[in-house]
Amino acid sequence: MTIKFGTDGWRAIIADEFTFSNVRLVTQAIAGYLQQEKEPGGVVIGYDNRFLAPEFAAAAAEVLTANGFTVYLPSRSVPTPVTAWAVARNRAGGALMFTASHNPPAYCGLKFIPAYAGPAMPAITTAIEKDIARVTGTEDIKRLELKEARRRGLVRELEPRQDYLEYLQGLVDVAAIKQAHLKVVVDPLYGAGIDYLDTFLRQAGCQVDTLHNHRDPLFGGSLPDPSARGLADLARRVREMGADLGLALDGDADRFGVVDRDGTYFTANEVLYLILAHLFFHRRYQGPVARTVATTHNLDRLATACGQEIIETPVGFKYIGAALRERDCILGGEESGGMSIRGHIPEKDGILATALIAELRAVQGRSLGDIRADLQERYGYLISRRLDLQVDQDSKARILKELPDFAPAKLAGVPVTGRLAVDGVKLLLADGSWVLLRPSGTEPLLRLYVEAPTEERLQLLQREITAALRI
Repeated sequence: MTIKFGTDGWRAIIADEFTFSNVRLVTQAIAGYLQQEKEPGGVVIGYDNRFLAPEFAAAAAEVLTANGFTVYLPSRSVPTPVTAWAVARNRAGGALMFTASHNPPAYCGLKFIPAYAGPAMPAITTAIEKDIARVTGTEDIKRLELKEARRRGLVRELEPRQDYLEYLQGLVDVAAIKQAHLKVVVDPLYGAGIDYLDTFLRQAGCQVDTLHNHRDPLFGGSLPDPSARGLADLARRVREMGADLGLALDGDADRFGVVDRDGTYFTANEVLYLILAHLFFHRRYQGPVARTVATTHNLDRLATACGQEIIETPVGFKYIGAALRERDCILGGEESGGMSIRGHIPEKDGILATALIAELRAVQGRSLGDIRADLQERYGYLISRRLDLQVDQDSKARILKELPDFAPAKLAGVPVTGRLAVDGVKLLLADGSWVLLRPSGTEPLLRLYVEAPTEERLQLLQREITAALRI
């Protein structure tokens, strides 16, 4: 068995590949990496509400302390962005986060967060994978019983919630939210974000109702995914209560979900568009904007109108995080629901994103739908959709072989004006439409992204691409 880090860490099925022995193996490799890099400080350990996540975290703590590291270990689940924030706050050498994000309950995962408090770049995960291969089959895995590690002072309690919420008040206009007296429904989807967003909003003067606000490793028999389908209960409660907003987090609270006052679900692309407009026009931010190759070009239209640069990255928030760190971007976002802003950690943070939505709703004093309509009228609008295409291995291999040479002059009768191979193949069309086809980094399927001015054009492009590549 080969352990590999995917788009955002190593994920596997619990008791199959995600076992205590493999957790210790990966932790030993991470310890080796940290020792080789001579990273100062301790190591933060976070975990979500999945089955055995606290126990996996404890196993990792035994390995790290045996290797001489002081660990910061929480007594309850901690969101991924808060774990990353705790790295920066404690000047730690890095963090291990046990989460499988929005994956099914049978999965767990392990994500390494380096000292810069954002997702690990490929050079780092490749180095860890090499050390995993070296440690495998040897007696190099060290362990120190947790009780003994505590006795030696190598384990420090990590209780970051209140400090993080106080820090968040410095990023969000709490005074504006207090003046609006918003009524909000919050849904953490049984995840690590429980008691974070709802507490913050109550302290900001909102009337808050909560759903799915207790730990359930089975996530109510569904996925901890803040998609339109996953937030049906939230939309219903918003309508029943006459609330101004419905705000949701995924299983580890690094991604967001948003529902307007009439129960309408807003996609991540739409939320990013609203937040960017808020940063430009209300906060008067100026600077580049980073988005992945799969994320809406509505951001491009807005940035161009404001005289700002767009930076396009491969899929994966690690690349967005690098742009935030290195290019001082005012916002970095991805269509799958990840976002951060200038002055915050270079890690996606669903708590911050939803708090900013509450801020802009308070400042504007009207529905998200009305705000979106104004932006559409001023800058035009593109409709976005992702289609997940299930293919067998032979078909997938054939398509990936053909894809590098796929360069049609026209699509659906419109000239192709550009072609990008940043991540998969992306074709830009003369009418502002674009299509992107890329393989999933974690699942046996192809992802087809299409953005177009109308629903009719979007569906036509979907059909043409799937026909051309015989999918």
